Amino acid sequence: MKQAKSNIPEPKTAMASFTFTHAALLLVVAVVTCYWNSLSCGFVFDDMSAIKDNRDLHPSTPLYNLFLNDFWGTPMHMEKSHKSYRPLCVLTFRLNYLLHELEPMGYHLVNLCLHAVVCIMYMSVCCMFASLGTSFLAALLFAVHPIHTEAVTGVVGRAELLSSIFFLAAFRCYTCCCRATKPAGWRYVMYTVLLTSAATLCKEQGITVIGVCCVYDVFIAQRKTLQDLLITAYALVSGKSGLPPWLKSSIARNLLLVLSTACLMLARVKVMGAQLPVFTRFDNPASVSPTPTRQLTFNYLLSINAWLLLFPSELCCDWTMGTVPLVETFSDPRNLCTLAFWVTMAKLAHCALTRDGKRAKATIMALSLMVLPFLPASNLFFPVGFVVAERILYIPSMGFCLLVAIGTSLLAKQRNLKYVTYAAVFSLLVFHSAKTIWRNFDWESEYSLFQSALKVNTKNAKLWNNVGHALENQDRHAEALEYFLRAAGVQPDDIGAHMNVGRAYKNLERFQDSEEAYRKAMALMPSVIPGKKYATRVAPSHLSVYVNLANLIREDDARLMEADSLYRQAISMRPDFTQAYINRGEVLMRLNRSKEAQQSYETALQLESDNPDIHYNLGIVLLEQGERSQALKCLSRALQLDPHHKQSLFNSAVMMQESGDPSLRPEAYRRLYEVLEQEPQNEKVHFNLGMLSMDDKNFTAADQWFRKSIQLKPDFRSALFNLALMLSQIRRDLEALPYLDQLLLHFPHHSKGLILKGDILMNKVKDVDGAKKCFEKILETEPKNIQANHNLCVVYFEQGDLYRAEKCLAKAHELAPGEDYILNHLNIIRGKIQQAEMARRQQQQLQREKEQQQLEQQQQLQREKEQQQLEQLQRGKEQQQLEQQQQLQREKEQQQLEQQQQLQREKEQSERERG
Repeated sequence: MKQAKSNIPEPKTAMASFTFTHAALLLVVAVVTCYWNSLSCGFVFDDMSAIKDNRDLHPSTPLYNLFLNDFWGTPMHMEKSHKSYRPLCVLTFRLNYLLHELEPMGYHLVNLCLHAVVCIMYMSVCCMFASLGTSFLAALLFAVHPIHTEAVTGVVGRAELLSSIFFLAAFRCYTCCCRATKPAGWRYVMYTVLLTSAATLCKEQGITVIGVCCVYDVFIAQRKTLQDLLITAYALVSGKSGLPPWLKSSIARNLLLVLSTACLMLARVKVMGAQLPVFTRFDNPASVSPTPTRQLTFNYLLSINAWLLLFPSELCCDWTMGTVPLVETFSDPRNLCTLAFWVTMAKLAHCALTRDGKRAKATIMALSLMVLPFLPASNLFFPVGFVVAERILYIPSMGFCLLVAIGTSLLAKQRNLKYVTYAAVFSLLVFHSAKTIWRNFDWESEYSLFQSALKVNTKNAKLWNNVGHALENQDRHAEALEYFLRAAGVQPDDIGAHMNVGRAYKNLERFQDSEEAYRKAMALMPSVIPGKKYATRVAPSHLSVYVNLANLIREDDARLMEADSLYRQAISMRPDFTQAYINRGEVLMRLNRSKEAQQSYETALQLESDNPDIHYNLGIVLLEQGERSQALKCLSRALQLDPHHKQSLFNSAVMMQESGDPSLRPEAYRRLYEVLEQEPQNEKVHFNLGMLSMDDKNFTAADQWFRKSIQLKPDFRSALFNLALMLSQIRRDLEALPYLDQLLLHFPHHSKGLILKGDILMNKVKDVDGAKKCFEKILETEPKNIQANHNLCVVYFEQGDLYRAEKCLAKAHELAPGEDYILNHLNIIRGKIQQAEMARRQQQQLQREKEQQQLEQQQQLQREKEQQQLEQLQRGKEQQQLEQQQQLQREKEQQQLEQQQQLQREKEQSERERG
């Protein structure tokens, strides 16, 4: 009797209800949780060169330049190129720039999203070899691993992220190819080749997916073990059998992959110009070390990379220079770490290759993911420019995380270890997540990043230098100097450290110390070896010591020739040293050798035809030579290459304004407004907008622009004078005087200002003496100033001193015989002098006649007076005689009276006597 089937469904386990979609969502949550704070980080370290200073991001740069230049925007054929060819990655940066230019958050957001995509794709790949739970654990560990902060939080780490996406996509395509029928299978092979090419165009290590595909084909798709391969190889060598069918199909697919890999590598070498990048011994000290130091150190570095994956507690953004001391002897105890690494790897490889089963196959793929993508950075095939780089471990960590997940699943199956394993894994995920979040804060700024690195390693001079650079960018030059000096102390033979010391001294205006530091750096340069190319033994940046020293000493006009010699020396060492040509052109201009300066800039253009700075400098040279139309073309070319090139925008607008062509003024306005958006506090932009408004007779606007420029720079000479001039022209002379006074306060001998002030004082204020002082002050320093001489002559004329005015104008005419107005004025003065002379003579004649008349009148009056006096004298004499006669008459009468009285008395006396 059959047992009846139950209609009650069996209860689903929690794991059965956990789907890939759930896992993917949790991965996204984990990524967002760990990297949300990366959105507030800025551009740091390599981001500055790859993003901020990379012209390939600008929409004005042709797209095809991305496929001609390296990751940093330098043409691949140039010796100074880093040879990092990642055009697809740069293309994504360009899209970011198109959307929000240099706003860091957008770049970091894209990186966060790409990391989430990689985690989901990685989990889907792991599901091919392990259960969903194991795959989810591997992907979760991968998502939160702190080693990935450099790849995710550092914007340039996008190369790893994009390369990983195409890497995993190529691998998935190849797995489809191994399961598909022949026509579809070959189509998937071609897809694999295309995706591999895309991965390689994002980051060089993307090409290693070919090796992973080959491992998958043999050990997973064909289900072979190492023993099977040995048996097959023995049968083929001994001739006992032909190629088995599985091997034929596998060889065909793998041969196509290998050929495509070879083509990619050849194309890569051609793009590089068959040249390896130039690295110094400080970038990778072991690469230039003798045997066995080189081999021992390179093997020891493998154990360091493995330790960073296993225990990422001390992370550092830069592991070059003295970070990892060289392993020079076999007795060095660090060789034990190397031995432990190789023993572990050998044991894992032996177990995976000799056993059959799903777990062994998963281990094989984990090892291939961990080992093969790391090979380009292992120094086995060619030296690389670093000792250890955490972002290089992004793809290799996939294999590591899968190994950890496999091991965890094995331990979890042990009943007595199940919960301990779960607790350990949970703790590991929590600690890794916390470490990642905390590590993101280190990447917030360059200063925080390099300071965190110094906590891990103090033997790396580059870190001290980079902290100094960060402080330098904040204008904290004294503090920066301390770090540069420490870098030079840690690595005394580091040319770059001494260059930084020199620059810091220069910023602190300690020029003698700066020169000594630069010369010390020059002394460390390798000597010339006959028959050996110098450029292959020195980093391009180190040659800047010659340029820096020349830039320092050229401040002294007496040492311009010495500076020119240093530029020529740098060029002789590296003929493609563009900056040396540019700076030499500037010195040649100061030496009044404009033709040589033009040749220098034209040579630089042959090296970097897309450099807007060179076009700009060449335009300035042509402008000095009077070639205004050619100069404007050069500035326009600079703007084609970089529409936001401030110097070209500004100077081309000034040239348009000075041309006087009204049709050019709208474009001049546009360019000046664009510069104003970039530099709203630039007083020169406000001033030239005022000049344009003045040309348009828009005096109200011009007044506002001029006043704004003076507000920004109170001693802005041109703005003060032109505002005063404009006010004078529109008959607001009295308003102009305060600006002229302000101008002359800062520039007491400003001749045009003194002339304008003198004119206003003489013609408007009627202060002739004040005007005279203005013109005389000019002649104190400029005795041959024509206008001042002429105006002083006018002052003499106004004062009525025609002879002094005539003498003054005669002198002015000698100074400027071609100035007709002076000659006209001189003739006028001489005419007036003649008129004055004639008038003087007439006046003298009239004066003489008047004097003669006055003399005659005086003589007549004198005669009349004398006559009157004579008459008066005569009358007086007659009067006197009359008075005398009258007196005598009175006296006579008196006498007669007295006699009569006497006679009468005597008569009476006698009568009395008789009586």
